[in-house]
Amino acid sequence: MRALYFEEHGGIENLRVGERPDPEPGPGEVVIRLHAAALNHLDLFVLRGLPGIPVPLPHIGGADGAGVVAAVGEGVERVKEGDQVVFNPGIWCGQCEFCRKGEHSACVQYGIVGEHTDGTFAQFVKVKAEACFPKPAHMGWEEAAAFPLTFLTAWRMLFTRARLQAGETVLIHGIGGGVAQAATLLARHAQAAVIVTSSDDTKLERAKALGAQVTINYKKEDVARKVRELTAKRGVDVVVETVGKATWMTSLRAAAKGGRIVTCGATTGPDPQEEIRLIFWNQLTILGSTMGNQREFAEMLEWVGEHKIKPLVDKVFPLEDGAAAYRLLAAGEQFGKVVLTLGASA
Repeated sequence: MRALYFEEHGGIENLRVGERPDPEPGPGEVVIRLHAAALNHLDLFVLRGLPGIPVPLPHIGGADGAGVVAAVGEGVERVKEGDQVVFNPGIWCGQCEFCRKGEHSACVQYGIVGEHTDGTFAQFVKVKAEACFPKPAHMGWEEAAAFPLTFLTAWRMLFTRARLQAGETVLIHGIGGGVAQAATLLARHAQAAVIVTSSDDTKLERAKALGAQVTINYKKEDVARKVRELTAKRGVDVVVETVGKATWMTSLRAAAKGGRIVTCGATTGPDPQEEIRLIFWNQLTILGSTMGNQREFAEMLEWVGEHKIKPLVDKVFPLEDGAAAYRLLAAGEQFGKVVLTLGASA
């Protein structure tokens, strides 16, 4: 099969397009012939190399994809050949105490497709049959490939961890990111008020089309001070934190008394300045969140289908131009997902 892969960690110049072995399904697994796959910042991190996470080389990146089931392994009943599917990109053991509780993303052996196994930047990918769900009927292939990881992550952050309620106010940093955009769409459909930030006025203007009521350019204004001003010094109920080092103190200062800060990442670094007094004096709750479980994926998928929500797709590249897709993501100039098409027939 044709694939975008790398043989050693490093920069985008290490990416290659060429032939890799076709995957074969084992018991409980399926092979999907992919129509499209989407990039996430995780793919940049995996290419560069993640400390403490060994990646067998050569390696194919990509966590998100959508396509048609091409082969099924022994014991598979959930799906059949010819089904159009998307899938939960998580990998879990199914045996540990957390899996038995249904908390798949807390599994002691938890991994992600494209990080811990070969991923979706190829014509075929092998995943757990259990992870597969019908492709949303209102989405095309590129859109269907673009939403699973970010929407699942945002769903767990907002509704499972932060327990967002209608009428509450949410601050979302970095509206150019996929999780931030998913969180904006989900929060607005949950009838929450949404404040978003960016350093790009064009992105802020486009965020209004997603439903953001207030936009703040963090290069021009102090975000926490502006939030306090807009909320009559109260602050926001929930902060969606994906940025890390660059925004952490802003998140602490912008949260209302009893507010919840939920974090799933640290794209600018994992070692921010801290102010513990803000946490205990304002009785803040700090919540970690990673991906999501099968129940959450099913709930998210049903909700997305009911409301006909679609992810934003910024640009689509053929697999052969995969390096250009990586460069666009690395530059941070996109507004929406960067997607690869895999050449599967309709």
